[in-house]
Amino acid sequence: PLFQFTEAISFAVNCDTQDEIDELWEKLSAGGEPGQCGWLKDQFGLSWQIVPSVLPELVSDPDPVVAGRVMQEMMQMTKLDIARLQSAAAGESY
Repeated sequence: PLFQFTEAISFAVNCDTQDEIDELWEKLSAGGEPGQCGWLKDQFGLSWQIVPSVLPELVSDPDPVVAGRVMQEMMQMTKLDIARLQSAAAGESY
């Protein structure tokens, strides 16, 4: 194509359930490329971030230790996993 997509244009989708995340991730990444921290490129090269609705609350926890654990866990993921993020917030290993 004459014009290529870049990360300057992207879509973020907030998902309430892991099933929503899993379904969108599977469909949008088919023929595309998964990235870190919930980012992916679809088959056309358009960037998406599939975000659990609970994530902003977890990463902005008033306790910086809790927020830090969540961020550290998220940085290890491609597709975001709500249960893992909540476990990290609670100080539990998943």
